[in-house]
Amino acid sequence: MLKVNEIYCSILGESIYAGIPTTLVRLTGCNLRCSYCDTTYAYENGIEMSVEQILRTVSKYNVVPVLLTGGEPLLQEDVFLLMERLYENGYMVMLETNGSLPLKEVTGDVSIIMDVKCPGSGHEKDTMFDNLDLLTDVDNVKFVLSGRPDYDWALDIIDHYELTENTHVLLSPVSRKLDPKDLGEWMIKDKLFARLSLQLHKIVWGDDVQGR
Repeated sequence: MLKVNEIYCSILGESIYAGIPTTLVRLTGCNLRCSYCDTTYAYENGIEMSVEQILRTVSKYNVVPVLLTGGEPLLQEDVFLLMERLYENGYMVMLETNGSLPLKEVTGDVSIIMDVKCPGSGHEKDTMFDNLDLLTDVDNVKFVLSGRPDYDWALDIIDHYELTENTHVLLSPVSRKLDPKDLGEWMIKDKLFARLSLQLHKIVWGDDVQGR
């Protein structure tokens, strides 16, 4: 059984697959409280569903990509069974995680979107940096930036772990705190081999949208 906050189909807002119609399965619960969190409604609210119930709901949307997100999906043990069953049923499975929990049990059939928490989040010490060694060229590493100090900090992490050599790096500005134009200019100046990642779903449906 898993506690599920919501299941719906939308345009995927972030990652290298942004813009693709995707079924999102948002699981309840998170072990972090980031300063800029826009999914606080998923901290506790949700209903208990079996893996088979989730599969039946996902099948109604009839799209191949499925994103498991939260909250923090890895807090619930049965998420591994859910990932396995989704893959067996022919879905392209993606996992969005805050990076604070081990990824060693996530199989190579799943595309990982891992946050590295910057100082502006208040949780930079909670990232499990050993996880970065497990990522491959089908995975994403995302930095959410509140300002220039976060950007400079992220550059150090990207360089130290040689992230642009092994995986896809995404830099995302916190809404209303960092102008994406500024972030873009910094990236151009530094010739950074990374993606400027904006929350596409919010551009399409408005900045106050929750998830959709």
